[in-house]
Amino acid sequence: MTAFTPSPAHGVTRRALLRGGLAGAGLLALAACRSAADTAASPAAGGSAGPRSGGVLTVGTGIDFTPGLLFAQSANTLVQRLVFNTLTRYDDQLRPQPELATSWQVAPDGRSVTLKLREDVRFHGGRRFTADDVVFAVKNLQNPARSAQLRATAAAVTDFRKNGDFELTLILAHPVSNLFDLFEFMIIPDSATVEDAVAGTKLIGTGPFTFTERRPGSSLTFARNPDYWNPGRPHLDGVEIRVIPQAESLLSSLRTGQTHLSYNVRGKDVATLRNDPLFRIKQYDTGAGAYYIGANLTAEHVGDKRVRQAIAWAIDRDRFLQQALGGYGTISSIPWPKSSPAYREADATRYHHDPDRARALLKEAGVGPITLPFAHSAEPGATAVAQILQYDLQQVGIQTVLQPTDSPTMQKQLISQSMPALWTLSHGFAQLQPATLAVSAYPFNEAKNSSHFSSPAYTDVVQKAWNRPDSDSPEAKALHQQITEILLDESFVIDLAIAGLIEVAGSKVRGADLNKFGYLNLDDAFLTA
Repeated sequence: MTAFTPSPAHGVTRRALLRGGLAGAGLLALAACRSAADTAASPAAGGSAGPRSGGVLTVGTGIDFTPGLLFAQSANTLVQRLVFNTLTRYDDQLRPQPELATSWQVAPDGRSVTLKLREDVRFHGGRRFTADDVVFAVKNLQNPARSAQLRATAAAVTDFRKNGDFELTLILAHPVSNLFDLFEFMIIPDSATVEDAVAGTKLIGTGPFTFTERRPGSSLTFARNPDYWNPGRPHLDGVEIRVIPQAESLLSSLRTGQTHLSYNVRGKDVATLRNDPLFRIKQYDTGAGAYYIGANLTAEHVGDKRVRQAIAWAIDRDRFLQQALGGYGTISSIPWPKSSPAYREADATRYHHDPDRARALLKEAGVGPITLPFAHSAEPGATAVAQILQYDLQQVGIQTVLQPTDSPTMQKQLISQSMPALWTLSHGFAQLQPATLAVSAYPFNEAKNSSHFSSPAYTDVVQKAWNRPDSDSPEAKALHQQITEILLDESFVIDLAIAGLIEVAGSKVRGADLNKFGYLNLDDAFLTA
């Protein structure tokens, strides 16, 4: 194995960064697709001369925290990075940067990675962070009870070799192209209190804030960690996450200053705030996940892919984007956002609104007017989404019976493969290495997905894309394209639009950020005077 230290010159490849890592223990600044408004904190822009210490930041969210899904990367992900850290984190080009790991070396054959760890990190309870905690974190995700969507990648780690407390080699069963997706996703918990964490009674990590209180359905509060390893951070005294499921109430809370920051404001509501000097708007090019219709292939009628393709042609995605997302996002027939190396515009526009073609496919399949159950989240915004889709399907002869379901129950059904014939939700994981979606995300997992879809061709191409040390070679890109073609043809997941990931912040908020998994990072956040 050879070490690699990047030079400031342009042209350093992601492959080289993965192989050699980045030397140094400092926490590097994350670029993270900032809007021009973020420059307002500089003196030249009329902002403050530097970060201000103190204050409690309030964050509004529409979905409550579900402790049992802490390690699943599902539903509300605002808590994870406040309390915990990860080994590495991506920059905008999916190049890993140091966090708890200061440097790394990937073996030339991709079958092992050696990590050097920070030596100055302590858990909130006072215990020192060591290589044993990384071993535990990997094994924790390998545990089926955690429902971790990156469990397959964690399971590729077959052995651990420690060289003291702060150097560790992970031995892999085979190369994996999304190894650093695992490192970005895998929060490092305290092994002694992990069961308390999934019960929601105690959250202990190494992160910038300590967990203080949880009021289910209402709020979570956190206090500044005075012993945080990142010097001078965090600037805030504390954080309060407020659960505000009603869109109008969330907007009102922001307008009155009761809430400082949110990532759950509806697109049509964002439009009313864009020219308001009291708010700062930032949009992330990774998107906030893709809205889709899922199909359970064991249900009557939708086992025929012509019926599923008919559904894909029946949806007016342009109307969906405007009415459901307020115009914030992009229509798409594929899961990948524009930031993904697997994105192609020709694929994104493969399906468009063509009700005549939908009817012809239904006729070809021998399917007359049919009625199908259609599950959706019970939140008001999700109900509106389902009603928009219900109307389009009705125009081609597919009647649907809407089944509103609370979010935790829908997540359990998604995981247990017990969805009805049709459902609508949004999915993530497409913003990372392309293989991650197909080996990790519940709707797409080639080994066990929510649709009960399986095919030797899908398994073969997914495994080939995943079982390799790189994700950006011509060979890897060709495999990603094959995955896309299967998804478009089989349509067991019918993608509709990539929602815009929008940060709405009061004018006093500076430095908040999301990582590629949507974890809220407030290391550098502060409130201006």
